[in-house]
Formats: sequence, structure tokens, C-alpha cells
Amino acid sequence: MAKVNGVVANGVFASAKPEKLIIDTDPGIDDSMAILMAFQTPEVEILGLTTVFGNVSTEDATRNALLLCELAGRPDIPVAEGSPEPLKGGKPRVADFVHGSDGLGNTYFSPPNAEKSEKGAAEFLVDKVSEFPGEVSVLALGPLTNVALAIKRDSSFASKVKKIVVLGGAFFALGNVNPAAEANIYGDPEAADVVFTSGADIVIVGINITTQVKLTDADLTELRQSKGKYAELICNMCKFYRDWHVKSDGVHGIFLHDPVSFVAVVRPDLFTYRKGVVRVETQGICVGHTLMDQGLKRWNTSNPWTGYSPVAVAWTVNVEGILAYIKKQLTKP
Repeated sequence: MAKVNGVVANGVFASAKPEKLIIDTDPGIDDSMAILMAFQTPEVEILGLTTVFGNVSTEDATRNALLLCELAGRPDIPVAEGSPEPLKGGKPRVADFVHGSDGLGNTYFSPPNAEKSEKGAAEFLVDKVSEFPGEVSVLALGPLTNVALAIKRDSSFASKVKKIVVLGGAFFALGNVNPAAEANIYGDPEAADVVFTSGADIVIVGINITTQVKLTDADLTELRQSKGKYAELICNMCKFYRDWHVKSDGVHGIFLHDPVSFVAVVRPDLFTYRKGVVRVETQGICVGHTLMDQGLKRWNTSNPWTGYSPVAVAWTVNVEGILAYIKKQLTKP
């Protein structure tokens, strides 16, 4: 039976050894869903969470990450705070209109008891990847500032990290910030270009994939009525998120951007991929646009895509398979 990234074709892991995982995150409602799913997944060992701006400010992302660890009964998981701004500086874009002023759908939990790590996110990433070379994967669910800073901090980071799975980009599809760009890449296009050209083993899951996978209103009702450990918590957060989807996209339900990206870590067999060099536009009206050279043409002269290592871009998705997996994780008692 063929293996795909350590997974046999029917989705059963070839090795019982859990995947070491750091989640770089800006929680965020769908981030929270992905993180809580990860806590429910024995195939992964979460080494820590690193935080970044995006859905909320970096400071609020740290609070929410600590809170999620506490709610999951895992206050031992280190949370390392990342950069408060993009590589080029300036005020970060924060999507509170999507996730609420607290990032968790205006649920307003009490502050967490645990403290953030003494290490910053880039230092934490470099240290863990150096401690377990070739064993640690990074799931990047927000702008790629922290990962870019880790690459700049340690020139061997890209070769030592096992894999970087990125939620970001819109490949040959409309963006969700404007027609050209997806929010995570738009949040720090310079960082994204650093990461995509670093030579690391990278898988990118764009919104052309994630917008194919959603929970409908009926699915959310079913989830609320389930015995899932975090079902009520998630559904309470999702009310704000769902109402925004109706207003923004005419979708009566929610897209599952971050949970789908987590599935790419544990069930890569539920996607197909195409490889090519990806560059990010860092100026002009198309800032944040991701464009892949698909290798369909032999160029006469070199260009800005020449000489870089190809990355894997999720190209198709088994929607039914992913939905079944996500629902199974979210309804675990």
C-alpha cells in the first residue's frame, strides 16, 4: 500500500510516533477550532504555540493561545509571543470585524492564569527545530512574520525544519482582502516571500482550497447538539463568525480555513498537490498576490522565479473526506 508523507493510502499512519508540531497562530475563531482539534489528535505532539498578529493583535493572540491551552487542560504547553508588526514595520492589519474584538467571537473569557514563555516566537521556533532536527513541523495559520524571522535568525532553520504547512495565498482565485490577495499573505508579504523562497519543505493551502470546505448552519446545529468536548465552546464562538460569512459572502455557515490546513498536516492524502516556485508581490496594487510558476513553459531568460526551490501547493481537495475528518475530531467527547 502506497505511503503519502508517512501516511498509507487509507489514512492510517505508517508510524505510531506522533508528529512534533508547533502551531504559529493568530487566534481567531477558525484558528481556535484547529488548535482544539490538534489537542484531540493523538497523531500530533504539540511542542508549543507561537503567536502573531492577524485576526487580532499579537498581544491578544497570546492571551487567546494561553486561554485555549487552559480550556484544553494543557497549561503546560508553552506559548511564545511573536512579532507585533510585519517585517517592514507599521501598524498591522487586524480582522476584528471577522472574529470579534476579542478574536473569539466576543465571548469575553476571563484572562488565562498561565504566563507566556520567556522566549520570543522566532527564538522558540529555532530552538525547538534545532533540538529535534528533521522532526518538527510548523503549521503557520497567520502572517508568516515569525517563521521568516526564524529563517533570518538561523540560516540552517529551513533545512532542519521537517515541513512548514502554510495557510495562505489564493492560487488562480480571488483573494479575500481584495481581488489580488489573501489575508495572511497580505498581512506580511515580505515575510511570505522570505519563507517561500527559503528552500524549506513547504506545503501551501490556499483559500482556493479552504473555501470549498464549510460547515453549514445545519452542521453547526448538529455540532452544538453533539457530545463533543469543545462543541458548545466552538459554536458560541462561531455565531459571530457565521453572521460575518452571511454578510460578506452570502454563505449561511462558516469556511474552515484553519481546520483544513491542520488536516494537511495529519491527512495529506486528502489533497493533491502541484509543485512550483511561488513568489509574493510586495508592492503595487497586487501586494500580497501569490503566483506560482507551474512549469508549463520553458522561459528564454531568467526571471524572479528562477533558481528557487519549488514548494507544494494544494491543488485539489477531497471535500467529503475532510469534512468527515473535521466533524469526527470536533465531536470527540
